[in-house]
Amino acid sequence: MRSIEVGILGATGVVGQQFIARLHGHPWFRATWLAASERSEGRAYRDAAPWRLAAPMPDALGAMTVEACTPGRGPQLVFSALDASVAGDIERAFAEAGHIVVSNARNHRMDPLVPLLIPEVNHEHLGLLPEQRREKGWTGAIVTNPNCSTVVLAMALAPMRLFGIRAVIVSTMQAVSGAGYPGVPSLDILGNIVPFIGGEEEKMESETLKILGTDGGRIPYEAVVSAHTNRVPVVDGHTMTVSVDLVGKPSIAEVDAALRGFSSRPQELALPSAPVPPIIVCDEPNRPQPRLDADRGAGMAVSVGRLRPCPVLHAKFVALGHNTVRGAAGAAILNAELMVAEQGHLVMW
Repeated sequence: MRSIEVGILGATGVVGQQFIARLHGHPWFRATWLAASERSEGRAYRDAAPWRLAAPMPDALGAMTVEACTPGRGPQLVFSALDASVAGDIERAFAEAGHIVVSNARNHRMDPLVPLLIPEVNHEHLGLLPEQRREKGWTGAIVTNPNCSTVVLAMALAPMRLFGIRAVIVSTMQAVSGAGYPGVPSLDILGNIVPFIGGEEEKMESETLKILGTDGGRIPYEAVVSAHTNRVPVVDGHTMTVSVDLVGKPSIAEVDAALRGFSSRPQELALPSAPVPPIIVCDEPNRPQPRLDADRGAGMAVSVGRLRPCPVLHAKFVALGHNTVRGAAGAAILNAELMVAEQGHLVMW
């Protein structure tokens, strides 16, 4: 396969920088077009984007000129790291102009014709795209990845569909990087927990059921999800405690085996960003932990630990994932890899 040129909308933000870092050296994709707001237009990327990541900025991209988010410019495939305040209209305009938009923003996630995709969980939802183009009259398309906490929860629950899921109660401990840069003020978060993240609980409750659902997510999964979301003084890695009521009442050993044996289409296709295994089960009684486990599988694996009986529901466990990798840029890149590998969704060669 020859290298596929890609663009990044909102390239100067933290998620945009994650896209740049993860695309640097990618075997399939090559970033050739960077776009951002008017205040960055016409500037060299290194001057427009104060670099926030530990990995160095790629020299070639640092010298690239940032352009405006103008539909029709740039490659057919664009990754969107745009803020939700502007993403909706811009992404729609790019799809109308023939671009394939793989978005990290929330704006189109619950559109019944837009796949809300986790390749290991609902790869078949890409089947919505022909209908999306036909019904909306777009020559391009929009595919979204979920909220950064929803990804972790849905990945952990996916193997349990084997037993039937009736109800889920989840409490999150979410990293400050999930709030973007500069994030939460230090006087609010240091030595503290903030027990509210606007819109986050609603997103977890609705997005999870769409992802686990059928008919492209238009028939939500028949379960109830109750979420409590909290911001904690952790840099990267969303941790959550989960209790789940399983219809089939499997033993804990059976649930453990389902988690350990879980694999799906990305692993079968050996996609470049697909973690092997996608779910890592921790045997230690005090794991997973953000500092120790958020980067596992190059930040793309979800770690699950402390699986045990729940006296109220059926089973309970702790789950962890990297919020700006698996929950943002890495998830979108894996979505695009799946679209290329499955053929017919990207026509660029």
